[in-house]
Amino acid sequence: MGSDGLLGAFEEHVLLAVVRCGDDAYGMTVRREIEARTGRDVAIGAVYSTLSRLEAKGLVGSRLQDGGSPERRGRARRFFRLEPAGARALREARELHRALWDGLDPGTLVDGDTP
Repeated sequence: MGSDGLLGAFEEHVLLAVVRCGDDAYGMTVRREIEARTGRDVAIGAVYSTLSRLEAKGLVGSRLQDGGSPERRGRARRFFRLEPAGARALREARELHRALWDGLDPGTLVDGDTP
């Protein structure tokens, strides 16, 4: 979140991915969800640093689960969940987007290819 209390675009993407992943929300699943929904490559380091920042701000919480499976080789995995403050931040972001788009016709937008 910026100093104005608003979510940045990538923070919003990460929070939405956490919600979509549900109980399976850990760094790699969050990354895959963002990539699947946006069609953009996402660095795993960016996901982890954003999750850490969002947790420090109280927007997500986390829990460690032991890595008892052979493929995890004993390494714990941190799972994330949306906190009430994160839900409020997402609702506020959605309302801000709605207010900014209200009354605009996307067909009137000019891009670089339009004369």
